[in-house]
Amino acid sequence: MSEITDFDSLRRAMAENGEQPEGPARNARAEQLLLEAEKLKIPLAVIEALGHQLKVYNYSSEKAKMFVPFARLLRMWDERPEDFDADETHSLHWVFKWMSAGMLDQPHVPLASVEKWLGEMEHRYRLAGHSERAVRSAEFSVAAHVGDVERAERAFAAWLAADRDTMADCHACELHGQGWWEAERGRDAEALRVWAPVLEGEYSCAHEPHTVLASSLVPLLRLGRPEEARAHHLRGFRLVRPMESMRGAYADHVEFCALTGNEARGLELLAERPAYFTDEGHPRSRLEFLSVVVLLMGRLAELGLGGERVPGPAGREWTAGELADHARAQALALAARFDERNGTRHVSERARARMAQRPLVERLPLGVRAARPVSAAAASTPSAQAPPSAQAPAAAAAGESGGPEPAALLAEARRLSDTLQPHAVEAWARVAEVAEGSEGVELRTRDRAEIADHEAVGLGPEGAERFERAAELYARAGDPGEALAARARAAYVRALAGEVDEALAAVADPYDRVLALYADGGTQVPQAAGVLMARARILMRRVHEAEGPVEDAVLTAAEAAVRELLALVEGRAGDDVRLAARVAEGHAMLAELAVRSGDPEEGVELFARAAGEFVAAGLPWFAVEYEARLAGLAHQLDDMVEAERALRAALEHGGPFLEAVGRAQLHLQLAEVVGGRGEAAEAAEHALEAAHWADEAGMGPTFGAWARHQLGGYLVLQGRWAEAAEVLESALADLRAETHGDGAVVQTQWWLGDCLSELGDHRDAAERRLQAAEIARHWPEQHDHATLAHLAAESLGQAGLHAEADRAYARAGALWRDLGNVHGLVRSLRARAWLASRAEDGTDTARDLMAAALEECADAFDAARDDEARRRLVAELGDTHRQFGDLLARSAAEDADDDSIRTALDEALSQMAEAVAVFVALGDSALHARTGAELAAGWLESDLGRPAEAAARARAVLRSYADAQTRAGTGADADHGRPGEHGPGERGGHGGGQGEQGEDETARARRAEAEQLLQVAEEQKDR
Repeated sequence: MSEITDFDSLRRAMAENGEQPEGPARNARAEQLLLEAEKLKIPLAVIEALGHQLKVYNYSSEKAKMFVPFARLLRMWDERPEDFDADETHSLHWVFKWMSAGMLDQPHVPLASVEKWLGEMEHRYRLAGHSERAVRSAEFSVAAHVGDVERAERAFAAWLAADRDTMADCHACELHGQGWWEAERGRDAEALRVWAPVLEGEYSCAHEPHTVLASSLVPLLRLGRPEEARAHHLRGFRLVRPMESMRGAYADHVEFCALTGNEARGLELLAERPAYFTDEGHPRSRLEFLSVVVLLMGRLAELGLGGERVPGPAGREWTAGELADHARAQALALAARFDERNGTRHVSERARARMAQRPLVERLPLGVRAARPVSAAAASTPSAQAPPSAQAPAAAAAGESGGPEPAALLAEARRLSDTLQPHAVEAWARVAEVAEGSEGVELRTRDRAEIADHEAVGLGPEGAERFERAAELYARAGDPGEALAARARAAYVRALAGEVDEALAAVADPYDRVLALYADGGTQVPQAAGVLMARARILMRRVHEAEGPVEDAVLTAAEAAVRELLALVEGRAGDDVRLAARVAEGHAMLAELAVRSGDPEEGVELFARAAGEFVAAGLPWFAVEYEARLAGLAHQLDDMVEAERALRAALEHGGPFLEAVGRAQLHLQLAEVVGGRGEAAEAAEHALEAAHWADEAGMGPTFGAWARHQLGGYLVLQGRWAEAAEVLESALADLRAETHGDGAVVQTQWWLGDCLSELGDHRDAAERRLQAAEIARHWPEQHDHATLAHLAAESLGQAGLHAEADRAYARAGALWRDLGNVHGLVRSLRARAWLASRAEDGTDTARDLMAAALEECADAFDAARDDEARRRLVAELGDTHRQFGDLLARSAAEDADDDSIRTALDEALSQMAEAVAVFVALGDSALHARTGAELAAGWLESDLGRPAEAAARARAVLRSYADAQTRAGTGADADHGRPGEHGPGERGGHGGGQGEQGEDETARARRAEAEQLLQVAEEQKDR
């Protein structure tokens, strides 16, 4: 901490403190600096220190402390206004607005005092010659707060009508307030229209678009635009998170989570800010925060989670129910204090309405990790989320008394099983349950056989004994064919348990007997098909369990069994859904055998046929498995159109019966296919769904993390940097090298570094890139390591850590040299030169590094073996000469003697001339690079007092574009020399060419600059 010895050191200390994070530490330092300012005995120093104190208090949770320093400032102004310079005079009047809002937010300040202050503000603004715009804005805030709609509308209109002047809030803040009122009055669409310039980046400030993004969440949900609301939440919360003073906006994000089925994320937000429960410096935002806490806890209670532990005020543990009661009492007490002050019930009514809101979206996936809370009651009640067909048995069986009728239940269960509908097993279980619990109800033997049969189905590999019991009952009921089919099913479940040989032995007798029985007319096609299907499935288990290539004998036996089944049932299905399903499954088996035999094309055709047959039979959910297999095969065959069609069909046909994990897998596969053809926006939607369903399936840390990794990448491709950063950070919390591969971890860190760089968070971007580089350091191929080291150096330089950046560039340069990548090496040397030029006495080092870059280009050119490599090296050489010239020109210190300046400019001109000559050799492909260097050289000629030479260079640029347009328009390739393109932020990769629009804009700019240079040169000649 620097010592305060004079006014300049005080100003430096205040500037440094202003850059610190919001909070008590920054406020305490401001208080200490005021004491230091008083020691200097300079009135303006005290005034500036008081202003600094006001600012840090305003941007913190201790806003209530603002009134004392402002009162002192105002007294100083009234006593000696001459002590205030222009800046502090402006600041004093500006802070009047903070005081009026600050008083309104403190319920202990009487409303009469607020109104009196408003009048004082109006009076002083009038004396100072300011517009009444800020005054009417403040009056609007007062009226809106107390619920005086008529006065608020008048003040709102007057606010908009008054002229904007230097006392008006910035455009972004004004638009936030105007849009807030539109939304408050139920005009959500108009609110979004008003906010658009802030949301689109046209206007911004220290607190915008932070608050606009937060305020827009509920209006967007009410308008049925949840996707935009999700984007605003991810983007906006990232801005709000580090800012202590934004409790109200933070509350908006908690509210959004409560209204969109994201209760778990809402709890995470509460856990991040425990002080928000108790900080009393700004009662109004505390009321807003506590109100949404009540809302969130209410949602948890509705889910049956009122007894679960939740984050709350420090000092004790809280359940959701306890926190709800505590927050409600605190919030309503605060609201009552405001209402008592205001003389209305408006604040309490708004608070109660906010607490009582209902969800606007049942479940809005966000893409970030957060498992959905599930109540014990919901988890134990499968029918709660079951599709209508699952609830049909109970509904159909309800008699006049409301109780189940066994006969109706039985009929419904048989209907479901005969048509292969989902939940048939559950329906038969209900039949058994009701029959067992009802007196006087006796089931027939056939009924009990079917109950046992379906019980066995529900047991999976453990169901062999129940199938045998069903067989006994079928035989007793006089259905020998179905008894043999049940025995065959018992054999198949043994195969599922790994006992394939035993299963084949067990199915042999039912197989022989059912064929004989069928030949004698003792059973029907469905029963015989049941035995043949079980035998085919057992033989297919041998195929599935084979490691590596499958023996021909195994394939032949399985295929013979499948074709025997198809010979029996094809053409005989009619309206029998079960037989139609046998046909479809038989074709799917043949598809699998074709793939195992090395004929994937045949497999694709047969899987498609099987899926189509299931759909035609009214059983689309059975098609899903085969459509997924079809998609995988099509992908292998590079038939992306068919892969995409099959995946979409699988999602459609799965409907409500598709399990969460299957839905997640299908969406992620579809994301990869769609993303592969460049549709990043749609790919992101599918990756988002994949992440959501992975979380629902309890696979968030594994499959969900991979889906978030992919989602982040697709968001990066769209330039949605803030959203991508949130998602990627969430993915990194679960990505593990041993589970997902270190390549996924590196790529996620890489993308995140790009996002943070685009968001201006260069220090954190450097950290992410360095972490990724450390992992890539151990890879056999070192190109990624070199690129990441280069990018980390770029971020370090942009963060102002020049020494660290130089070391990182040196590391990257060594890696580029080892890789034989002269372009990366040259760019690292140039970047280091620019860094050196910024240091004291660093000019010589900068010159040496640029000279070294030129030497590397020359040496590589001599060693190059093909024309394209030489052409690229020539372009790199031209860039280096151009940058060397820029560096030398900037090294000419303004306070140096004329000879030194002239020498530096002459050297710079020499390098520029070399750049022009090099780019000329590249022809029209380097048109923009050549003209950029030519103009730079022209300006140097002008600075050296050579107008004729400057004019000649300007005319050369104009002639170049005229000639190029005559030949072929402006069809140049990449611009190798735009001003400001190069410097310490150079990357290791290479840029591509510009589109026609970009090239036209560059050409217009070059011509305009050339005309300007020509005019300057002509004026120099005349002097």
